[in-house]
Amino acid sequence: MTGNLYRGQAGLPFSSTLRVYEPLDAFPGEQRPALQAAGERAASRAAVENAELLASLGRITRSGGDPFPTGRTDLVRVTTAPAPDGGTADDGAAAGTAPVLLYCPSQLVLRAGLAANALMEGIHGPLAELLIPEEQRDRHQERIDLVKARDGSVRVHTRASTWGIPFSWFSLFMESDRKDVVEAAGRILTVRVWAPITDALERARYAVANLALAAPDLDMLDDLAQLTEWLELFHVNSMVELDYGAVADKVYPDESPMDIRLGIECLAEGDMTGAAAAYRRLASRWIPIRQLARAS
Repeated sequence: MTGNLYRGQAGLPFSSTLRVYEPLDAFPGEQRPALQAAGERAASRAAVENAELLASLGRITRSGGDPFPTGRTDLVRVTTAPAPDGGTADDGAAAGTAPVLLYCPSQLVLRAGLAANALMEGIHGPLAELLIPEEQRDRHQERIDLVKARDGSVRVHTRASTWGIPFSWFSLFMESDRKDVVEAAGRILTVRVWAPITDALERARYAVANLALAAPDLDMLDDLAQLTEWLELFHVNSMVELDYGAVADKVYPDESPMDIRLGIECLAEGDMTGAAAAYRRLASRWIPIRQLARAS
């Protein structure tokens, strides 16, 4: 990564993301040229991350009191699908087969609207109404309506979480999945874990089925059911990416996917001792991170 801004995350809260990358033919025809062009403009993944962070900081500090993205431009992340024989995309390219590109648009207009609605409906609603005037919310709703009118049925490709990663996300991945560890100046900037969406869905459904029988009152069951419904919206040849963000430097190497899987297996087998041990490992790793949200 280049740029001190991305390296330090400008003192912002730890933010992690779950993204779905789809092949170009999964998008409406009128969107495809813009996706291809945006993907070609992105010189590197680091450039995309820096541009998104700079844009968010710019919205916070700009005059006029409108913190929402305008939608005039939208960043796009691009990756390659694994080769059909299990090799890498580079192997396929070397053999004369062009790699299949997958796209994840940032969709900042839609995501900002969803985040604002969640904030208004939460316990900090009264404060949010002061920070985000009704006039600005109404103006942003007009932008959302324009996006939906232009693109039709819209799938939001990105989910975000601050101050820790939801345990349900880890159920989508295994230790053997492809990982990218991004480092600079002796620090881990982020870790990205990838899984084909078919594998992620199979793992999520397995977790839902076992938790529904063994622990139907567990909050994670509802999270997993919603996650499964979300993943089912996307193309069968998509890829799912878990991007740890800056929190990776605090927790990596991370065995959370294994602990989640073992915990669910223990619950399914009635092994409460094993399930408790898996939860203790998760808690010892992630509760200190979540407590940072309350630190002064």
